[in-house]
Amino acid sequence: MSKSPPEQPTLPAGRMSPGHMILLVMGVLAGAGAFGVLANSGPLLLGLALVVAAPLLIIVGAVGLGASLRPPFTHQSEVDTASYPAQLEGHLDPKLSRWMWLVKWFLAIPHFVVLVVLWIAFLVVTVVAALAILFTGRYPASLFQFAVGVLRWNWRVAFYANGVMGSDRYPPFTLAHTDYPATFDVSYPEKLSHWKVLVKSWLFALPHLLIVALLTGGGWASSTGNGVALLGLLVLIAAVILLFTGVYRLGLFDLLMGMHRWIYRVVAYVALMRDDYPPFRLDQGPLEAQAQPTVP
Repeated sequence: MSKSPPEQPTLPAGRMSPGHMILLVMGVLAGAGAFGVLANSGPLLLGLALVVAAPLLIIVGAVGLGASLRPPFTHQSEVDTASYPAQLEGHLDPKLSRWMWLVKWFLAIPHFVVLVVLWIAFLVVTVVAALAILFTGRYPASLFQFAVGVLRWNWRVAFYANGVMGSDRYPPFTLAHTDYPATFDVSYPEKLSHWKVLVKSWLFALPHLLIVALLTGGGWASSTGNGVALLGLLVLIAAVILLFTGVYRLGLFDLLMGMHRWIYRVVAYVALMRDDYPPFRLDQGPLEAQAQPTVP
């Protein structure tokens, strides 16, 4: 009877490597320092050294954080082929506080600070991944896990504080899967197109980006100051109804979930995680839409 190989020590589910997180933060700070030195005509050698050190520290930190995430990434074959391989879920808390939404944005400030750092690292990781895909046709697995983790963290905070306000439970400080009622995942692609990486983020995705700008009040609308963010308006309406009635309208919740699902699919595509083109479809509700039988 063959012996199974000894298990490698891993971090508990939901835990991240603190050392790699420190490296990530140091990389972001080094990048900010490089900008400050060069913008203020500081020592050129110091500025160049920081420019080189910043992305290296960020990538090393991101690789370590991505490798430590549990459970491991999902392969394409393990995902229902009827659904888009970027899966967003969120379950409404049946006993939401009437007033807590008024202070959630304040309570979530620590998360917003961390997310600023993570999004800067996310951009650096995406650029490095683009080069890797261009020459190898593969998104480095650890960097992929890190990028998905950033989107997962962002979605949990949006679900709690300002995007849906569907739970009073405070989000965990982790990139990993947890039992939080909102989660996001993208199945790992075995192979990506070499040439699509050059055009899909800006050319192929343009129709979706215009729709996302309308949903979020981005683009020309926000720059002129005359745009109204449809997403934000619907969240405000749901919150006011909750304040006066104690009920979160399920119709509004389902619609908000569908809008966020559309947005996160587009972000995953633009961030080079998938070659599958996002559907022009508003899949409402807490779970991903499954395949329905064809009706003649």
